[in-house]
Amino acid sequence: MRPQDLARESFISTARVAPVLRTVIDDYAAKEGITLKQKYDAETLSGGMSLVASTGGFTLLPLYVRNALIPSVVARPLRGEVPTIGLMMGYSKSNSSPLLKRFLLRADELVNRVSH
Repeated sequence: MRPQDLARESFISTARVAPVLRTVIDDYAAKEGITLKQKYDAETLSGGMSLVASTGGFTLLPLYVRNALIPSVVARPLRGEVPTIGLMMGYSKSNSSPLLKRFLLRADELVNRVSH
C-alpha cells in the first residue's frame, strides 16, 4: 500500500491501548506528508480489527499482529520505509533461573542473527 492511498480512508486508532504505536504512526504520517482521517479510537488491538471489519476503515498495526488477524481482515505491507518500534527486555539480575538463562542466551542468538 502506498501511504498516500491511506490518507483517503478512515483511520482507526489504537492510541489508548498502544500510545507508543500511535506516536510511531503519527511520525510516519508526518514523514510521508499525509494526514490520517481518524474516525474511531479502538479500546484494544482486537477491537481495532473488529472496527476495520465493520466500518471498512483501516488501522496500522505491528507486524506480529498479522498472526492474530480475524478472518475478515486482510493485512497488506506498506511501501517505502515502514515505521518500526524498538523493543527491549527487562528482567531482575537476581533471578538465577536456568530457564531465564536459556531464554536470554536464545534471545542473544536471535538478535545477533537479525543484526547480520
